[in-house]
Amino acid sequence: MAKILIVEDDLLLHKMYRKKFEVAGFVVDAAYDGEEAIGKMKTFAPDIVLLDVMMPKLNGIQVLEKAQADSTLRHIPVIVLTNLGGAIDAQTALKKGAVSYMVKSDFTPSEVVAKVQEFLSTRKVG
Repeated sequence: MAKILIVEDDLLLHKMYRKKFEVAGFVVDAAYDGEEAIGKMKTFAPDIVLLDVMMPKLNGIQVLEKAQADSTLRHIPVIVLTNLGGAIDAQTALKKGAVSYMVKSDFTPSEVVAKVQEFLSTRKVG
């Protein structure tokens, strides 16, 4: 089974995404701020990370920067899932190491799960 780390500070959204991924067969762990995300990336060793941008302590861009600077983390693919829909935000996230950038309002939770499954299917994970 593939392991996903959901990094989302909104508890309601986190619970919704967690449920969808668990039903789809994922092993799920959670982080609620950027600092916790870095720690969980090290201890949980996810196959993929779903990362919000606007969070306390470290924002999603800072998490991407720290992950890319750490040789033990930079191989973990990160999909940014955020409310920020600007092209500059997407370009920044992709430049900092995200493999994809999704705006929450553009995708249902089921579509997010499908996108993650599609990405992982090309990487032989799980």
